[in-house]
Amino acid sequence: MSFILPRFTPYSRFHLLTNLTVILLLGASQLTAMDIEQKIDELVSKMTLEEKIGQTAMRGTSSRETGVSEELKQAVRNGEIGTFLNVMTPANVDALQRIAVEESRLGIPLIFARDVIHGFRTIFPIPLGIASTWNPEVAERGARISAEEAVNYGIRWTFAPMMDIARDPRWGRIAESFGEDPLLNSDMSVAMIKGFQTDDLSNPTAIAACAKHFVGYGAAEGGRDYNTALIPERELRDIYLKPFKASVDAGVATIMTAFNEIDGIPASGHKYLLKDVLRGKWGFDGFVVSDWASITEMIDHGYAADEKEAAYKSMRAGLNVEMMTEAYDNHLAELIEEGKIDEAWLDEMVKQVLRVKFRLGLFENPERLKGTESEILHPDHLAAAKEAAVQSVVMLKNDNYLLPLAKNKTVAVIGPLANAPHEQQGTWVFDSRKENSVTPITALREMLGEEQVNFAEGMSYSRSKSREGFSDAIEAAKNSDIVLFFGGEEAILSGEAHSRANLDLPGLQNELIDELANLGKPMVLVVQSGRPNTIHGILPKFDSVLYAFHLGTMAGPALADLLFGVESPSGRLPVSWPYAVGQIPVHYNHKNTGRPANDDDFVHMDDIPIHAWQSSLGNDSHYLDLGFRPAFPFGYGLTYSEFEYSDLELSSDTLKMGTSIRVSATIANDGDREATEVVQLYIRDLFGSATRPVRELKDYTRLTLEAGESQTVTFELHTDQLTFHNENMQEVTEPGDFHVWISPNAAEGLMGEFEVVE
Repeated sequence: MSFILPRFTPYSRFHLLTNLTVILLLGASQLTAMDIEQKIDELVSKMTLEEKIGQTAMRGTSSRETGVSEELKQAVRNGEIGTFLNVMTPANVDALQRIAVEESRLGIPLIFARDVIHGFRTIFPIPLGIASTWNPEVAERGARISAEEAVNYGIRWTFAPMMDIARDPRWGRIAESFGEDPLLNSDMSVAMIKGFQTDDLSNPTAIAACAKHFVGYGAAEGGRDYNTALIPERELRDIYLKPFKASVDAGVATIMTAFNEIDGIPASGHKYLLKDVLRGKWGFDGFVVSDWASITEMIDHGYAADEKEAAYKSMRAGLNVEMMTEAYDNHLAELIEEGKIDEAWLDEMVKQVLRVKFRLGLFENPERLKGTESEILHPDHLAAAKEAAVQSVVMLKNDNYLLPLAKNKTVAVIGPLANAPHEQQGTWVFDSRKENSVTPITALREMLGEEQVNFAEGMSYSRSKSREGFSDAIEAAKNSDIVLFFGGEEAILSGEAHSRANLDLPGLQNELIDELANLGKPMVLVVQSGRPNTIHGILPKFDSVLYAFHLGTMAGPALADLLFGVESPSGRLPVSWPYAVGQIPVHYNHKNTGRPANDDDFVHMDDIPIHAWQSSLGNDSHYLDLGFRPAFPFGYGLTYSEFEYSDLELSSDTLKMGTSIRVSATIANDGDREATEVVQLYIRDLFGSATRPVRELKDYTRLTLEAGESQTVTFELHTDQLTFHNENMQEVTEPGDFHVWISPNAAEGLMGEFEVVE
């Protein structure tokens, strides 16, 4: 059997009841684009300067709202606020919107925003886990469910997806990213945008997405949050900007600027990127919001002398909405009076904000959607969250085929993440409830029965330095056939401002693992974490390793099904995995250098003879202690079956500019059970006017095969997929020689060759 794979088209999902509700609410009153533009022009012509400035102001509370002040309510009456953040009490949302629509002079509705990152009440895996599914449908479904739950609280705008390319696991916000590859980032981001916004932003269950952080935040120096990003212009264009371009093409409603600077210019004042690229070249017509206080932080950057200059530089750059600080409020009128800012600039900014409000249908239906509270934690939502969790888990090791486990075995369940309902949800889960989480110990007891499960945490939390629980853990292990160790990081150790320099499992986890390993029992490691951890030192102590990231509400049932073979692991790494922090960055799409490392020349430092001659060891690009490869390559992951790749074929060995070739291979399931393989297509442009990476991901598919089944997978590869920015910063495909691989990961595969010709 053979099939041809087009590039991915996102999947849509609605509950039937929700569809009917939407149809009834929308009726026949939807505005055309021309209607909207006419109404925007009319409205702006009636606005005072103060009301225009009001549309640039975001106000609100902390993430733990305790109420809304009378001062804020009066500001809404005065038309001095355009959007709200973190107002989560439905009564307060209703009251503020009523004031805006009924008591302000022009009746302009508010947008209520919230960080709905990977779930609202039903929590899905963290985005890095979602990326591990290599399945954009999972990302879209999770975003759709998140929106359906959030609108009950009046939320019509979320600050997701985060599409920052992340090559440094020290950076805490790698948890919120889709990893290191621009294609995988683009696909996952577009899918989430589709899930949040649907095909029609005026759908009352839709919420406006926000592509963040524009741009380069994931390249923060040393993995330290908020730090400087040092990105060459060509790399910025070929790598970091690509997901944002895909998001604009997909119709994302809003963009958020980054905290970092790029080549000396803070992102919130970067006129070239915000105005020339985003607005001019790409045609983005939504609005741009600052990150929290990022406008006034340009003072600390040393880019603005004071708040007034910060306001001027952000307005000049085209930043529409200021999150929480008041530089625009305090200084825009003065800057206009002084002639430093033309009021026409402000008019255009306000139109972009109003355009999103009209597209959200807020002028026609400003009220919070009511009567759909049953959507929250709906059984269908929990089932989708479990499926997402199952697909997110990456099996890194399975010596002697220990997994899947037989259900007649007695298991010791040990470790600080075995029964941690809050921690398994991960970072950015403001609206979750830990009592809704199903933990691994709960799911395992339900699956096996109390008598087969010996539970002892050993450590009460991941950072614990107490050995008090070790003896109970050792005793539980002695009385069991198999040891299941649930380790990792608490949720608070990843996310914004949670960078780490040491990526080992924190606390005394490694010490507890050492003592358990001394018992000689078969051992399985299950890591729940917000980032790649350096587990190379403890890897030999385990027969099998499942890397689960933070899986969300349904982590327990998903892991139980994987451990006992109800499901086969199918996740693949969205980042290259370092042996040690000193290797970082260790991304797969690196350059070759003039002296590329190779196995023939590499000599490990332990094998160097005493008094060796200085130049006798091979002068190429490697580390003496760790070599030149990651611990696990990008795209890597095992299943409970074995897949064989064979019979690579290209439809032609030449590819004419503007056309496609077909690249195919036979994929066979040589194991004894059904399993899913993620088949990946990579290329290398061997010679160019600017040097090219050693591999670039160009396509992929998830392929499920029965035991003994085989299929021919065919990818279409077009010359438009081979573009890069040349020495003149023009985006081109250049003629020349290419390698192409169909692979299970970025380090292996079947290789072919073709030539691009004019």
